[in-house]
Amino acid sequence: MKDIKNTCRIALVQAEPVMFDKEASLEKALNLIDEAAGNKAELIVFPELFIPGYPIGMNFGFSMGKRTESGRVDWKRYYDASVVAGGSEFRQLSEASAKAGVYLSMGFSERDAVNGTLYNSNVIFEPDGSWKVHRKLKPTGSERVVWGDADRDYFPVTETPWGPVGSLICWESYMPLARVALYQKGITIYISPNTNDNPEWQSTIQHIAIEGKCYFINADMIVRRSSYPADLHEVPAIDPEAEMVCRGGSCIIDPFGHYVTEPVWDEETIIYQDLDMTLPAACRMEHDPVGHYARPDVLELIVHE
Repeated sequence: MKDIKNTCRIALVQAEPVMFDKEASLEKALNLIDEAAGNKAELIVFPELFIPGYPIGMNFGFSMGKRTESGRVDWKRYYDASVVAGGSEFRQLSEASAKAGVYLSMGFSERDAVNGTLYNSNVIFEPDGSWKVHRKLKPTGSERVVWGDADRDYFPVTETPWGPVGSLICWESYMPLARVALYQKGITIYISPNTNDNPEWQSTIQHIAIEGKCYFINADMIVRRSSYPADLHEVPAIDPEAEMVCRGGSCIIDPFGHYVTEPVWDEETIIYQDLDMTLPAACRMEHDPVGHYARPDVLELIVHE
């Protein structure tokens, strides 16, 4: 590993997006970036699909071999609220990152600039205004009726003062070979934008931190039943008695699998933490998953990037 800076001040944003509203979600994000930068954050992390929100419980009128015209209207509304990489919203986020001198990770629904497909994507902006986009390899379950499989931008990493930083979105972290593809690039900080507010996920992220000998940044969001626009054509399939649809649970796990910050539930907050970046190297003394604890003569991962 190259020499890296010993500490990283991270701001982990657990917030509620403005559902189906690109402009309002962007404005909220920019305000939160200003707040985090004012608290001396060096790396700011947002959840999955923060712009324009994760439409939990919606199927956009799809059923086996069928679809509805009213669902198509809702889908087109979400499509219009999605973001073209390099477009106006990107430029504003890039400028905010450069102005604050921070690295910024943002989940967004990406609208391809050429074809008509949406992608579940995450972008990391650098302080110089440049960026790298990661598209989710395999949308999970019925996500596949909204977003396509990644056709590029599989495993980008961003070189930072704290070592390489990369992301896998939500259930991508259940793809063992995808995790190894990031480990092979030497990541020290593993960002996971997601909507997993179930207890089993907490066991998963502790395991990954131990396995990869990296910090695991668990970036979840808050979604309320009242968050959905009242004029949607489709009623989301969510518990009508429950106001909280996604409870959050954002937290940070160290390379030993310990909670650096405990999960936060049912509230919007910014979690600040100074990460001890000496740990990713120190804890690899007895276990380096792609170094001395690997057997490349027996096991080999080939990544088609």
